[in-house]
Amino acid sequence: MLNGTNFKVWKKAVEIVLDCMDLDLTLRTERSTSTLEASNEVKIEKWDCSNRMCIMIMKHSIPEAFQSSISQGENAKKFIDEIEQYFAKNEKAETSNLLAKLISMKYKGKSNIREYIMEMSNLASKLKTLKLELGEDLLEHIVLISLLAHFGQFKVSYNTQKDKWSLNELISHCMQEEERL
Repeated sequence: MLNGTNFKVWKKAVEIVLDCMDLDLTLRTERSTSTLEASNEVKIEKWDCSNRMCIMIMKHSIPEAFQSSISQGENAKKFIDEIEQYFAKNEKAETSNLLAKLISMKYKGKSNIREYIMEMSNLASKLKTLKLELGEDLLEHIVLISLLAHFGQFKVSYNTQKDKWSLNELISHCMQEEERL
């Protein structure tokens, strides 16, 4: 159910449901206007059915309070685009929040270090979708900076090596170092 703060999750869930039900035709293509051939009439009929079902499913997953503020369009693609405009977040604010969260993360030694680094990687991926790409090298340095002082010798060892590690190698080495400590 769309609640005003979960638009991206809602949209993804609606698209999955419509795709699984093979009703996403109206979201993927424009309605054909030519009715000269019988095959085109079938395509138009299928598109119209897909469109009606998409709109019904989307309306069903939106609270009534939101429905009144969204025009009752006749095209499901336009309907979902209008909802997106209504609930879209400010990308600058979202970018700032994600970046602040990434930079302020500190490994506390209580959880799995692999999950911790993967969470940082996930934040970097979200930033990439917002057109702020952090290179893998920068992400690795942010990870190293966020580690506990116990990892000091490990950090020095990394910095003195000529070879650069991939993120997966960094995770592996961090796990080994955590076990060693």
